[in-house]
Amino acid sequence: MDLANQQRVKDAAEKFGADNVIVVLGSSDAEGAGIYAETVTAGDPTFAGPLSGVALGLPVYHIFEDAIRAEADPAEWENQISMMEMVLNTEALAQAVAEMRNEHGKSVL
Repeated sequence: MDLANQQRVKDAAEKFGADNVIVVLGSSDAEGAGIYAETVTAGDPTFAGPLSGVALGLPVYHIFEDAIRAEADPAEWENQISMMEMVLNTEALAQAVAEMRNEHGKSVL
């Protein structure tokens, strides 16, 4: 997660409160998704960005998780996401994020 996005997440958590913010990731590789999820829950593991040492514990989900899909408009899902669903390993992506959420998150949907 780049430094600008780390700052956006941190600012949102400070402005609205961590209990009122969720992070939805759309990363296309499981390793990256896991690192991004770790960043918004336990803090930046590279110790390089605004979330370095900041354990927000935010609920984080991958767009392919059932909890997020259930909230999406079916027509928009079809138009915006379904193509990627066919070519990516959606289970691995969802699992990588869920592991970090379960290990470091303070709340879930």
